[in-house]
Amino acid sequence: MSGRKRFFVDGIDPADKTAVLQGEEFVHARTVQRVEVGTEICLLDGSGKEYAAVVAKLDKRSLTAHIISEEIGLREPKTRIYLLCGALKGDKTELVVQKATELGVSRIGIFSSSYCAAYINDNKLERLNKVAREAAKQCMRSCAPEVEYYGDLASALNSADGYKYKLFACEFSEHSQMDLGGIDGTAALVVGSEGGFSEEEFALSQSLGFSAVSLGKRILRAETAAIALTSVVAFSLGELK
Repeated sequence: MSGRKRFFVDGIDPADKTAVLQGEEFVHARTVQRVEVGTEICLLDGSGKEYAAVVAKLDKRSLTAHIISEEIGLREPKTRIYLLCGALKGDKTELVVQKATELGVSRIGIFSSSYCAAYINDNKLERLNKVAREAAKQCMRSCAPEVEYYGDLASALNSADGYKYKLFACEFSEHSQMDLGGIDGTAALVVGSEGGFSEEEFALSQSLGFSAVSLGKRILRAETAAIALTSVVAFSLGELK
């Protein structure tokens, strides 16, 4: 299905094998990809399946496609990775969401913390989810990670309950409490914003079972740290091999 243009759709009717594309995905299909009646496309419903379809009908605000086959996508990660990143200034949060999606994360959380200077509103959150969908299509994934927002660090950390490994990247740590090369299960990763974390926030992470990890002796930009830690964990889990 790699040659077909890919679009996310809200739902597929299993009874008559049809799907209706609306909203931004329809506009993209019609005005950017120039699909016409008879065009073969690939539809994604977030279930992990990929549906080959043919455009059967075009209206002003939607298109109807007929499903001709389905298969399980082969590019989704085998092990769940959850990235929690402090809100970053400018468009750096978008960069992190884009690259994390390409690296195979299953879930993304953006949070505010004591030294965070950026903010997230509903429009920005909607934009971040759009970035995740576009990145998922570009790298041929079948699912786009949902991007969520947490107004404080405690809520963000508690959302990682149930993951086998919980890693907290922090400048207070001179060495890692966890061997990043030995990770073999679900992992939640926490990276702060440009201002880093306070001592109290670091203590909170420890009390909630997070292991401090170091990313070396150099001070990394927040977006670099988020992408680097995600890459290391993805490699350890076999996602980049």
